[in-house]
Amino acid sequence: MKIKAMVLAATMVAVVIPASAAKKKHQDRGMLEKMEAVPCGAKERGLTGLGSIFASAGIQAVNSEEKLCPQYLLRTDDMEYHIRPKDKKHEVLLPIGKEGEFKIKKNLMYLKVVDGDKKMRPYQVVAINQLHTGESEQGAYRPSDRPERYRKPEQPGDKASDAMSTPPNQPPR
Repeated sequence: MKIKAMVLAATMVAVVIPASAAKKKHQDRGMLEKMEAVPCGAKERGLTGLGSIFASAGIQAVNSEEKLCPQYLLRTDDMEYHIRPKDKKHEVLLPIGKEGEFKIKKNLMYLKVVDGDKKMRPYQVVAINQLHTGESEQGAYRPSDRPERYRKPEQPGDKASDAMSTPPNQPPR
């Protein structure tokens, strides 16, 4: 009887511990900094598909327009992602200055705006830039209007703060 109770208790513990440890992974977050309209191809109409058949007859009727696509800059603490919407026919404009949650699967980034409609949409990653290289943050872009909680406090022995404190007509210390 004692053995059955011990086996039952061990089974219950084995079932309960993995269930509590399997919490949902927190998604990465980033800020939508800016949007640009970039050329993403040309839209051609006319007889270009038949090519050599009509070229031999002297028919050349091609109308081309340059197509522009929105490209967004999504900035996290460590990386910058330049992304374009995957669905080019039904593009949804994203609000600039809002926070978004994303996850990357295979070769696509799935992004949803936290304050928006909360729908995950696929985006193509065009470029990735790393902000922090090693311990120095000189390559990182830090706007001056960033909230205080995101700013790094200046150290008294920091070269940048010492250079700023000396007048221009005096040599640095």
